[in-house]
Amino acid sequence: MEYPMANRVPDSVPTIRRSVSTSSIVLAFASVYFFWGSTYTAIRIGAAEMPSLLLAGTRFTLSGAILLAWCRFRGLRLFWPPKVMLRMAVVGLLLLAGGNVGLIFAERTVSSGLASLVLAVVPLYVALIETFLPGGEPLPARGWLGMAIGFCGLGALLYPSLRTGLAGDSTLLLALGVLLAGAFSWTVGSIVARRSKLPAHTLVAASWQMLAAGVFSALLGTALREWPQFHVDRAAVGSIAWLVTGGSLVGYTCFIYLLEHVPVAKVTSYAYVNPVVAVLLGIFLLHERPAPAEFAGMAAVIVAVFLLTTARVQASPKPQALEESEPVPAE
Repeated sequence: MEYPMANRVPDSVPTIRRSVSTSSIVLAFASVYFFWGSTYTAIRIGAAEMPSLLLAGTRFTLSGAILLAWCRFRGLRLFWPPKVMLRMAVVGLLLLAGGNVGLIFAERTVSSGLASLVLAVVPLYVALIETFLPGGEPLPARGWLGMAIGFCGLGALLYPSLRTGLAGDSTLLLALGVLLAGAFSWTVGSIVARRSKLPAHTLVAASWQMLAAGVFSALLGTALREWPQFHVDRAAVGSIAWLVTGGSLVGYTCFIYLLEHVPVAKVTSYAYVNPVVAVLLGIFLLHERPAPAEFAGMAAVIVAVFLLTTARVQASPKPQALEESEPVPAE
């Protein structure tokens, strides 16, 4: 994650279409696809060296501070009334402190590819819950088909691990439980972010969300005495550096750039490309070996997210005003 941002894009970005070169658009797409997909691999490496709370705390505190400084340099308004600041903090805690810490904890045991695919179904959770909330968006038949395929795919993904866990591997069961809990936290955060209608610029909102999650995670990790397990070696530094620069800064900046120049329906393609990148990097760099059932689940999840995202786009005949951000993938 970088941030596997649910089936929603930041809402405060104006839908402005400027004349830009094809090469810059291609480079931006490649950056979002690769950097956000690669964050799962970086998290897997970092989780082996650092406790979950402190890895998340360090990563998001640095990312938030750097991005906030950039917003200040651009002359954007940073400070808002307490109620707005509180809502930004709550979104950050749900998306990043809850969702991302759960992901990091799980990746100490679960492969990066499997983790990315489980989180790839977050758009299904969001769409399902939104359907039953007041003012929610109804799903057409195409969307319900995607929903059914997606949850079947999730079952196929989890079956090999659940079978192993139920055979006596309690650590694996705990990791899967925390991963699913983190996905639920991300889902709730996505819905809250979508309905908050924050007046702050997307980059400013993302900065405060990262800072809130980072400071909270670092303080909680400190209270739980995790620092003795925080190993500063080449792998740890490389993991944090990649997550901060590639995931949070480069990936997110390219994402915002695409929203300003490319139709939103095309930008959301990251939701079904990032998991493929994560699985392939896990195979080639971390020597992960997904089970055949997991490959079937991957195909089902990708098809499901494609059907759902295209169904929701088709169900919205008018472009909607963009309002607020949901910081993206394992950012």
